[in-house]
Amino acid sequence: MSLVKKIGVAGSGTMGSGIAQILAQYGYEVVIVDIAEKFLEVGKQIIATNVEILKNQNLITSEGIERVNKNISYSTTKEDFRDCQLIIEAIVEKLDVKKVFWKEVEAIVDRDCILASNTSGLSINAQSEDLEHKDRFIGMHWWNPPNIIPLIELIKGYETSQETVDVLQDLIEKIGKESVVVLKDAPGFIGNRLQFAVFREALHILDEGIATAEDIDKAMRFGPGFRYPHIGPLQTADLGGLDTFYYISSYLFAQLSDRKDVPAILQEKMDKGELGTKAKKGFYDYPGDKVTEVVTKRDEKFFEQLKLSKDK
Repeated sequence: MSLVKKIGVAGSGTMGSGIAQILAQYGYEVVIVDIAEKFLEVGKQIIATNVEILKNQNLITSEGIERVNKNISYSTTKEDFRDCQLIIEAIVEKLDVKKVFWKEVEAIVDRDCILASNTSGLSINAQSEDLEHKDRFIGMHWWNPPNIIPLIELIKGYETSQETVDVLQDLIEKIGKESVVVLKDAPGFIGNRLQFAVFREALHILDEGIATAEDIDKAMRFGPGFRYPHIGPLQTADLGGLDTFYYISSYLFAQLSDRKDVPAILQEKMDKGELGTKAKKGFYDYPGDKVTEVVTKRDEKFFEQLKLSKDK
């Protein structure tokens, strides 16, 4: 496969723009493609905001900002993917739309160009089933916000080549992020399976009246969440003693939620239109400028954690 020099990003929303920004920041030439100029304008604003935040955090220099702006171009035609060595897709999470997109892109790019989907959970095998060269197709799941969170999951399909994995792992290391390889195309990959297992139990605790939403979040932040940036759940068990975890599992697993449907408490929120920050009400209320305040504080904490991880 060719050395990756130019990267195409499909989609100029939060994910696509954030991905493009971090790649451009590390010297890659990037072209962002979306279906209309109005969406590209939104992407430009997202990138401008991202680099301004980085500047305020002393994580980028004026020369770095200039490099980001210089390395990113914008287009409304997939034909501008033609000379790319990697395409990262961050479009709508609909399988039929993605399949059509990839079929069109495969007809444009060179044989060696890697095709990577930023899907949060759609099957890699299903997305690539109509492609001629499945060996260069892979999942590349970035976490939101992609310009801050280090993790990128690489998801292998049945025919994804090891060379494809190796090229992307090398790229991920070069942009200062961390990769994990999902060996099987399992729904939710690694991160979302863990995240939604915790989410299901949090909903169960809330629904059973065991604790308030505020205390559930606080317990996670200052208990398990305090450990997990440094040691994961399996090493936590090693350090705590697998015999201890065995005995706790023998009585606690039976008490944990194992429901397969959407819990009523979440269905109720959906029915009421209480969709979180986008509706200014979810498990918490977000009056006035509360959303901006919460997101700003979140990102500040994320940057603190990012700086700590880089100091290791």
